[in-house]
Amino acid sequence: MRFTGNIYAKVDEKGRVFVPSCFRKVLQREEQQGLILRRDVFQRCLVLYPEQVWHEQVDAITAKTNMFDRNGRNALRKFVAGAESVTLDSGGRILIPRRYLEEANIKNDVRFIGIDNTIEIWNRQDAEAILDDPDALGDYLERMMSTPQENK
Repeated sequence: MRFTGNIYAKVDEKGRVFVPSCFRKVLQREEQQGLILRRDVFQRCLVLYPEQVWHEQVDAITAKTNMFDRNGRNALRKFVAGAESVTLDSGGRILIPRRYLEEANIKNDVRFIGIDNTIEIWNRQDAEAILDDPDALGDYLERMMSTPQENK
C-alpha cells in the first residue's frame, strides 16, 4: 500500500476534513476500514495510519522492547497512548480531535502528504516551509545514496 500525493484541504469549525479521494481510493482498494491518528514522532504534523499499518508499527516496536526495559516500555506506552481511532464518515471526512489540531498547529488550511504507507496532515504553512527547499533535499539524497567510494 502506497500513498502518493500532496493535496490541500480545509478543516471546518468542528475539526472535520475531507480525506483526499486519491487516498480514499487506496484505502478502499486495500480494504482498509480503520484508521489511527497520532502526532508524528519527529515533526509537528499528524500521521494517519491504516489500521493494518498501525498494528505493524506497534508490533515492530514491541518486538524491540524488553518488558523489563523501563525506557523501552515508556517509549512504547507514549507511542500507543498518543494514538486515537478515527473513521471516515459517509462523505469521506474524518474528525480530528481538538487536541491533535492544537498539537499540529492546524487551524484551517492543511496539506495532506502521502508518505509510503501513511498519510501526513500538516498545517499548510509548516509543510510549505519544509518542502520549499529543493537544494536541501538534493544534498541529503546525494549523501544518502552515494556509495562510500563516491564520497572520496
